[in-house]
Amino acid sequence: MTESALAGVRVLEYCDMVAGPYCGKLLADLGAESIKIEAPCGGDRARRLGPFPDDVPHPEKSGFFLYLNTNKLGVTLDPATDTGRRIFRQLAKDIDILIEDQTPGRMRDLGIDYDALAAVNPGLIVVSVTPFGQSGPYAESNCYTLNLHHVSAHTTQFFIARFDEPGREPVPPGGYTGEYDSGVNAAVAAMAALFARDLTGEGQSIDVSKQESLLGLERVDISRFADGGGSASRMNMQIGGLMECKDGYAILTMPQDHQWEGLVKAMGDPEWTHREEYATEMGRAQHRAEIQPLVEEWAAGHTKDELYHAAQKNGVPLAPIRSTEDILNWEQPRSRGFFQEVEHPLAGAFLYPTAAYNMSETPWQARRPAPLLGQHNEEVYCERLGYSREELVRLRATGVI
Repeated sequence: MTESALAGVRVLEYCDMVAGPYCGKLLADLGAESIKIEAPCGGDRARRLGPFPDDVPHPEKSGFFLYLNTNKLGVTLDPATDTGRRIFRQLAKDIDILIEDQTPGRMRDLGIDYDALAAVNPGLIVVSVTPFGQSGPYAESNCYTLNLHHVSAHTTQFFIARFDEPGREPVPPGGYTGEYDSGVNAAVAAMAALFARDLTGEGQSIDVSKQESLLGLERVDISRFADGGGSASRMNMQIGGLMECKDGYAILTMPQDHQWEGLVKAMGDPEWTHREEYATEMGRAQHRAEIQPLVEEWAAGHTKDELYHAAQKNGVPLAPIRSTEDILNWEQPRSRGFFQEVEHPLAGAFLYPTAAYNMSETPWQARRPAPLLGQHNEEVYCERLGYSREELVRLRATGVI
């Protein structure tokens, strides 16, 4: 068994928060050696976001940061200084992939953009992850995750509402889903460029737009508008959606006739379901106000698992809404070893999500926990780049690292 799928691939990550670090994490999890660059003062902003053990904030114990940065080396560096730029170029001279998420033009102003670095490293692949890409009128605009969803059609019908809600404010998905999606796209593009370089010997610059990553995922509303010229509202015309049951909630999606027939069987074939006007999808949509309360009444009399098994038995797409605790204790991911314990020197030992794939020859490994701020400065700067420990002290004292 080989050590790892990307053994020998070298990655330099100059990113903050989610999308870029997640791209770096995916490559590091596959075995690439990834060096994460953080600002000398404070580091990655993710360090200041929870959850924290016992709800006590600590820059080295953020579960958010720890998850996004497992399997990476960590150094501190300020490329805005002359010495910092020189060190950045040294680091980039012998790497395969650079991931950066700076505002377009920032890397050029610092003299560490793709053109400058490729001049000394022709095989270099630079992955730039920004809200709107490197070009266009909004290229230099900042964008938070909430804004990102509202400029990518992901808040129109991303959720199926429990009740008809025309005119209500849009609701974004929770967490940083769009950022993670962008990180996945960046990693896929980086792998494709790495494969192309193996064939041609040439590196390239990759421009990843977070907005376009989400636009590419939101196929329903965009295609509906392109075909019919109209925008969908949050009004739910399907039977189902979010439904309350004895011990929580379940989500039911049922647009097709055979799924309605399965639901009728799951509900015990009640007489009211046989009305002629309920026989077609269009008919059910037109009579949703009559049907929906009856389906919700049925759901309210059962537990999540009862609904799930009845639906599965009859081919109905229904799923229980599981809490984080439910998922962690669910036998399915546990049986596959999806959660594995990683020991961190300050945060301690916790279960971490691993990878969404199982590779028979090069399985996922927790080679190292997320780095402490500047943890590998000596290893990288002294042992690899040849700086003395005295020079390292001066670099720290002057704010370069």
